[in-house]
Amino acid sequence: MCRCRHNSDNGAEFINDHLLAYCHAHQITFTRSRPGNKNDGAHVEQKNWARVRELVGYYRYDTAAELEKLNAIWELDAVFTNYLLPQQKLVSKERYGAKVVKKHDAALTPHQRAASHPEIRKRPVIAMNAQFKRLKPAALSRQILALTGQLETLAQAKAAPRDYKVNTWFNPSLNRTFSREATTHRSRTY
Repeated sequence: MCRCRHNSDNGAEFINDHLLAYCHAHQITFTRSRPGNKNDGAHVEQKNWARVRELVGYYRYDTAAELEKLNAIWELDAVFTNYLLPQQKLVSKERYGAKVVKKHDAALTPHQRAASHPEIRKRPVIAMNAQFKRLKPAALSRQILALTGQLETLAQAKAAPRDYKVNTWFNPSLNRTFSREATTHRSRTY
């Protein structure tokens, strides 16, 4: 057995009793990537917002139907990201006193970067270019939005039903009436 170190998110949703027992049995030590900082997984959490939470939200997905929708969403999102979202890469970073000057290259999609890489062979480039030509960005975006809507509907359907009745004796319904002047009065515009 090797002694391994693992930097992971240290939340209870990731490190539970079963995982901890497994790690102790296999001599895996949990460490922190930035000891002494409470947000030591800040960059991972940033990516969670940028790609995961922004796309599928904060619901808990734990059924087979939800997994199927998530897999379809990630597959389409990978195509969308790799072919349609350009990214800039940091080329250099220099410090002049308190000022930091960063230089970035031209914004290119991962597809463009892979196609222009000198070590990639022609056949994969031809296949990627063919897939790119078949893409319909608006249709792809609508398909992703439809799947995320279906996923949200599935997650909301699992919520506990609210069968309780409100005691109207303690909480009488409010039957408010407004004067004609209050409903026809125009508000000032600035």
